[in-house]
Amino acid sequence: MLTALNSSATASAFSLWLMEHNTHRTPEPTGWPLLTMPIPAGAPMPLSDDIEWFPSLDDHLVRNPAQTFLLRVAGEGLAEAGIHDGDLLVMDRATPPLAGSVALVIVEGVAVLTRLSRDAQGRLRTSAAESGFGPPLDGATRVGVARWVIHRLWPGRLSS
Repeated sequence: MLTALNSSATASAFSLWLMEHNTHRTPEPTGWPLLTMPIPAGAPMPLSDDIEWFPSLDDHLVRNPAQTFLLRVAGEGLAEAGIHDGDLLVMDRATPPLAGSVALVIVEGVAVLTRLSRDAQGRLRTSAAESGFGPPLDGATRVGVARWVIHRLWPGRLSS
């Protein structure tokens, strides 16, 4: 049943399967159905009938709604962090920056999406590919810390 979900007929059949096999259905769900068992990548596994209703992606991805915004990434400068051109980042202005965090900061009037690090004195710094350390965040304005990255797995336009 899960071998080809590329046609709308197959996707509809899978949706019906999800609905029929939900043995502990709760009142109308507010989010997306979530299979209870994780599916191993690249290894076959029998399907379980257990489905739980995930409340919503907003509830899962957003900790501070009033302090959250989305950002589209341009370029491959953070590929080592698993962030690629066209990815969508869920940014949180209330999350404190830590070494290793990816943050949007304004340095000398320029916005920079960068991974943060600490220097020998323990100060947070923006990372610079050439030297390993960029300017300290002392005079920089932190706009937000990336909490989630969402990237597409199929080819196509970035806007869809």
